[in-house]
Amino acid sequence: MDGNGRWARARGLPRAAGHRAGVETLRRTVRAAGEMDIKWLTIYAFSSENWSRPKSEVSDLMGLLKLFIRRDLAELHQNGVRVRIVGSREGLEPDIAALLVEAESLTADNTNMNLVVAFNYGSRDEILRAARAIAMDARAGRLDPDTLTADDFAARLDTAGMPDPDLIIRTSGEQRLSNFLLWQAAYAEFVFVPCHWPDFGPDDLAAAIHVFAERDRRFGRVAQEAVS
Repeated sequence: MDGNGRWARARGLPRAAGHRAGVETLRRTVRAAGEMDIKWLTIYAFSSENWSRPKSEVSDLMGLLKLFIRRDLAELHQNGVRVRIVGSREGLEPDIAALLVEAESLTADNTNMNLVVAFNYGSRDEILRAARAIAMDARAGRLDPDTLTADDFAARLDTAGMPDPDLIIRTSGEQRLSNFLLWQAAYAEFVFVPCHWPDFGPDDLAAAIHVFAERDRRFGRVAQEAVS
């Protein structure tokens, strides 16, 4: 969900105004995804690298997270949305950590849609934590390294039990992953949208899904027409 700051700057507004507008876009997008019967939606809410931003901006972002959970959690729960959090919980402020637990526990039994929130998330950190878990299991004799499989590794990622993404959409025209789901995105399709996140709407989501539907996903195989 990229481009909040640039959206605000283009309008002579503080960056915080862009983040607030971005939260409204998030609400619209979650509702639109539900109406489109999308079962899994993952949002990159706050990266592990975002802590290096100015303290005032980080404080604004934490405030918006608290507001989103307190204001929107009831609606998500009512609509049968299950909230899942991926990312490191280590070092989080107690009130933030408690809100994440509340969001997950309240919605744990919902089945209409899964909203995965990547918070304090960085894919390299996730992969490193998984590698450490495997090393500890091997050292303790719980795992034979010679039999280690990709599924064994994936089971130790934050996204264990979740499907890999089919489509990754990035707004603002930037064309990179920025440390997002590096393992899981091995065969994802990408759509890069020129508009900044606050300007992203349901029509943009539908257009991205239409582009995705036109793609020929081969997963390393030869195209069917080339075989026949």
